[in-house]
Amino acid sequence: MEYIQKAGGKGCIFCEKPKERRDKSNLILARSRYCFMMLNLYPYNSGHLMIAPYRHVGEIQRLSEAEALDMFRLLRAAVEALSKSYSPSGYNIGLNIGRASGAGIPGHIHLHIVPRWVGDTNFMPVTADTKVIPESLESSYNRIFAALPEALRMSVRSEG
Repeated sequence: MEYIQKAGGKGCIFCEKPKERRDKSNLILARSRYCFMMLNLYPYNSGHLMIAPYRHVGEIQRLSEAEALDMFRLLRAAVEALSKSYSPSGYNIGLNIGRASGAGIPGHIHLHIVPRWVGDTNFMPVTADTKVIPESLESSYNRIFAALPEALRMSVRSEG
């Protein structure tokens, strides 16, 4: 939340990042017609993904049927790729809609997919107000990207 508040005036990451031609640098793992999937820059756990529509929309009821279906299709692909690459014990999957819900970017709806393992929490968040992630973002990106279906891997824009 601290990062999001500091980045406040820089626009919407869910609108800006997909427009750039740097998908890997921006942690974008896959693109579909209406939505895209990206690795969270500040993950709760290794493999923490987000899915958002390209269109700037902040309420679930304002998603078109096509956007909602596309988001769910990417969710299925994300869970399959995470299951193959990490074998988690479970998942937290959810939307934070509106500032009161804890949404860091309340104006642009996005879905969180967080892989979970039995015993994956420790004392660090309580005593040091920090989370220890045992894998670099680059390693997580490569691992998840390799587990995605080929059609989704082909959707990513090349760097440059």
